[in-house]
Amino acid sequence: MAAFLQWRKFVFFDKETVKDPVDNGKNFVLPSGISACDSGRGHIVLGDILYRQRRIWLLTRSLQLTSFQAYKLRVTHLYQLKQHSILVSVGQDEQGINPLVKVWNLDKRDSGNPLCTRIFPAIPGNKPTEVSCLSVHENLNFMAIGFTDGSVVLTKGDITRDRHSKTLTLHEGTCPVTGLAFRQVGKVTHLFVATLEKVHCYTLSIKEYPKLELDTHGCALRCSALADPSQDSQFIVAGDECVYLYQPDERGPCFAFEGHKLLAHWHRGYLLLLIRDTKSPSKFVGPNSPSEKQLLTIYDLDNKFIAYSASFDDIIDVLAEWGSFYILTRDGKMFVLQEKDTQTKLEMLFKKNLFVMAINLAKSQHLDSDGLSEIFRQYGDHLYLKGDHDGAIQQYIRTIGKLEPSYVIRKFLDAQRIHNLTAYLQALHRQSLANADHTTLLLNCYTKLKDSSKLEEFIKSSESEVHFDVEIAIKVLRQAGYHSHAVFLAEKHTHHEWYLKIQLEDLKNYQEALRYIGRLPFEQAESNMKRYGKTLMHHVPEGTTLLLKGLCTDYQPSRDAADRDSLEREEFIPIFANNPRELKAFLEHMIEVDPFSPQGVYDTLLELRLQDWAHEKDPEKVLQGAALSLLRSDNTVFDKALVLCQMHNFKEGVLYLYEKGKLYQQIMHYHMQNEEYSKVVEACKRFGDQEVCLWEQALGYFARKEEDCKAYISQVLQHIDQNNLMPPLLVVQTLAHNSTATLSVIKDYLINKLQRESQQIEDDERKIRQYREETAHLRSEIQELRTSAKIFQKTKCNMCNSPLELPSVHFLCSHSFHQHCFESYAESEAECPTCTPENRKVMDMLRAQDQKRDLHDHFTRQLRSSNDGFSVVADYFGRGVFNKLTLVTDPPGSKHASSLEVDLQRDLLIHTKRNS
Repeated sequence: MAAFLQWRKFVFFDKETVKDPVDNGKNFVLPSGISACDSGRGHIVLGDILYRQRRIWLLTRSLQLTSFQAYKLRVTHLYQLKQHSILVSVGQDEQGINPLVKVWNLDKRDSGNPLCTRIFPAIPGNKPTEVSCLSVHENLNFMAIGFTDGSVVLTKGDITRDRHSKTLTLHEGTCPVTGLAFRQVGKVTHLFVATLEKVHCYTLSIKEYPKLELDTHGCALRCSALADPSQDSQFIVAGDECVYLYQPDERGPCFAFEGHKLLAHWHRGYLLLLIRDTKSPSKFVGPNSPSEKQLLTIYDLDNKFIAYSASFDDIIDVLAEWGSFYILTRDGKMFVLQEKDTQTKLEMLFKKNLFVMAINLAKSQHLDSDGLSEIFRQYGDHLYLKGDHDGAIQQYIRTIGKLEPSYVIRKFLDAQRIHNLTAYLQALHRQSLANADHTTLLLNCYTKLKDSSKLEEFIKSSESEVHFDVEIAIKVLRQAGYHSHAVFLAEKHTHHEWYLKIQLEDLKNYQEALRYIGRLPFEQAESNMKRYGKTLMHHVPEGTTLLLKGLCTDYQPSRDAADRDSLEREEFIPIFANNPRELKAFLEHMIEVDPFSPQGVYDTLLELRLQDWAHEKDPEKVLQGAALSLLRSDNTVFDKALVLCQMHNFKEGVLYLYEKGKLYQQIMHYHMQNEEYSKVVEACKRFGDQEVCLWEQALGYFARKEEDCKAYISQVLQHIDQNNLMPPLLVVQTLAHNSTATLSVIKDYLINKLQRESQQIEDDERKIRQYREETAHLRSEIQELRTSAKIFQKTKCNMCNSPLELPSVHFLCSHSFHQHCFESYAESEAECPTCTPENRKVMDMLRAQDQKRDLHDHFTRQLRSSNDGFSVVADYFGRGVFNKLTLVTDPPGSKHASSLEVDLQRDLLIHTKRNS
């Protein structure tokens, strides 16, 4: 129970007497004999009981009065609906107890008056009783009428029509009914019934209309009302000692407002009570009509204060309309209570430092967040000046989002108030409105207070509750020396770079850093190994090497194989700058797992293996074999590998690469430089077929040696002689440079050469005789053909060997063919198909001889007349004169034309060397 004396009293309403708009300066005068009042739909409704009147008056906001006759005798009750232009009245048209209910439609007219849509008697049955109160549901489906005998009549259905509604007696009792009110919440409809002794509630949305007795004391007439939804639509009953609030199923709170209640109203969050003023003396206006002093009080139940209180004389009723309270008195006056605006009320509270009440009032008045924030700020300033810093910071916290944080932070930067500043900064972070500076300041507060528990609570909040810049927090914690906290924060929020930086630079925990990288997704693991790989390799080489092996081959945390395939493995090689043993193990693992590793992997591994071979003993040639196996793979670059082998003087590798690159002359020169005579001859034997000049170079090499190289010269001469690689004269000139070589060295060579030449001469002379005999025979045949007839006696075709049939074709060479065979196989109509290949061969030989003769003469003339013989020879080489020529008409295995070209090239070469 709230005590009345504890409530503060304010003047939040301005009282004015309503003036007549027609006669300026005079008070507005109400109609006389007002017996009932109500308001709604933009007008005040008045009913009178004066003789000859019995009218209902409608007062508009501009104070225009209109009226119509409603009853013949008197008007006793009026009920104006708020959501419809429907007015329900109770009155009498004749003497006696016979109240009539009339329903008026104010929007429709009948002979200039509002249309009366329904008239029916109010009394239940034939029992004569007076109407005490009236209530109508806003949905127009329920109307309740209370009587002085304690009964309540309920009309259900459309109250504006007789045929669409039915009437029943809902309640019966012995005490007069003093109050009725409909309560609608959702689809549930209740009817509160108040009498002088009890309070009941009926549930009308249930067919049986169940009843519940809420209390055993009631109220006087007009001392009940229904609160608005802000008070959960409770039924208010004003007794002489207390005001009670009721729910449909129970009694709610009560307030100790003492005094004899004359009237109770509820409007827009305010409870209005009219109490008989016992302290003020009564005023007599006539011999038999004393004027009572009445105390009108307006309560704010939510905020627990009195908004207005004043004494009046003989109040008829208090009506709420047009946003104000209108007070009607029996002397015909009308007063208006206009509520002050919210800002004015707040300023009044501020002057009295009633900030809590101001806050509650602002919330009930639905003040916007900016207005509330300003109240919180002023309240915070007030508490701050009083020295209540804890209370002040709580008010400042409520301004977050509206008030600039720096306004509060500056007030609490004093070290003695660091707890308050910490509380404010925490709240700022909880609302995700903190910037980097706020985070830095809060963490500094924690570290100054050495409040590890709060610090851990702050940084270990769940992912959905993070209200700060994580990176800034890590920086501040690291700077303050809270490395473990910084590491936790970095790991939790996947700030990999910060985690590794702290582990490596501050904590020197290299093993943990390596473990962390091994758990990262592929892309982050790759980038961090490139950044910190050298440091890790220096301190934990084995673990780093193992991680790099996995990273470059089958790294498990990666879900994207395409990323793994695209990794450039040689990018990690610089990490092993001072760890060749680990680098070698890493590279060998790479090529073992992936034979198609990048070129840089093979180049670097080859260099490492050559270094091992050059600096370590290798009696079993294990290191040499390892280097050669890498050279034999298809992944080494020839130029780089050759340079590396030459740098490390790796003879086997150099010779292998020369041979692989078909650099046979370089192999020869390599052996010559090392004076390996047997290997020079061996190289000529192995590669002489690919490059004939090797034998000539070998002969020249041995000829320049002053040592006794007769055995090697003999081997070379033997091969030159067998393959006719050099002219004898050139051989003699070459060996003339050797002072130790005697004639006996080339004796056998010259004898064999002369014998072959003699044999060649004999063969040529025999061929000449043969060709002359054949020529003479051919000439005789030609003469015979010219002078005598040729008889063709062939009986078979020379092509198909079948008997000849007409038509046939005969040639002077005595070959005969079927015509169809000739047409199928002959290349020309004038040539015999059988003789054509041999004839063509002979013609090609003749042309070759002519070409040889002309070319030799022309080449000789040019060489003799030129000042630069080498240019002439180079020109002929460029035009392919000395290339081997193969005639397309040569049958397989024929060497006639090619031997002519070989002789021509040899003669030209010998002549060139002699002139040079």
